[in-house]
Amino acid sequence: MTEKIGNQNFFVCIYRSFLLMIFSVCVISIFSGCGLSRDFNRAPEFSEVRTDLGDQLNNPVIYPSHLAESKYSLYRAGVPSFYRDPRAVKPGDVLTVLISISDRANLNNKSDLKRNSDSDYTLESDLKSIFYAGGNIGAASKNNSKGDAKVERREDIRLSIAAVVTSILPNGNLVINGSQEVRVNYELRVLNIVGIVRPRDITGNNTINYDKIAEARISYGGRGRMSDIQQPPYGQQFLNRIWPF
Repeated sequence: MTEKIGNQNFFVCIYRSFLLMIFSVCVISIFSGCGLSRDFNRAPEFSEVRTDLGDQLNNPVIYPSHLAESKYSLYRAGVPSFYRDPRAVKPGDVLTVLISISDRANLNNKSDLKRNSDSDYTLESDLKSIFYAGGNIGAASKNNSKGDAKVERREDIRLSIAAVVTSILPNGNLVINGSQEVRVNYELRVLNIVGIVRPRDITGNNTINYDKIAEARISYGGRGRMSDIQQPPYGQQFLNRIWPF
């Protein structure tokens, strides 16, 4: 009787330990999900635009000071000049970025895995009549796995945006930043672009294609009633973050 009670207590302890382990895993998963959900209910953030060019950035960029203008000079600042290149070349200048993205993707993936195993063992002993140790042991397993995945994507974006030159790198490349907001009814459409361009890639009419921009970060989205409806509710986003199955 005492041995039976001891066995029951042992299994109860194991059961409680198992429940405690499951509870601990759930709590850790919840807090981990909260800590890693930086993009909870918002679009993913861009990574920082890199402007490092090795050891050259250790030297500060020195901009030349503007020369004093003569009172009766024929060439005044801010007035278009016939001899001046209209392309953006210094901080504060504006250029137009042409965005024309036509993306197509088609991916098919199939897998089929089958595995069968069958084992049969026979045990014999001289003490068969005493301990009944003789007998047969068999084991069989069967595993089937099938997978089918298909991805089709099509994106067409054609936009233009004015960007401002914010700084000049030591090698002469320009860092640009542009933002545009358009509100239609209760929906605000936002277009942002950041990147690094080479002055020689800017065309004569002061435009540049998006594929000529290094470290480009292009964002086109919006916020408003339409965007809120397209997003799943907060509770569903939270469950999708922590639900392991």
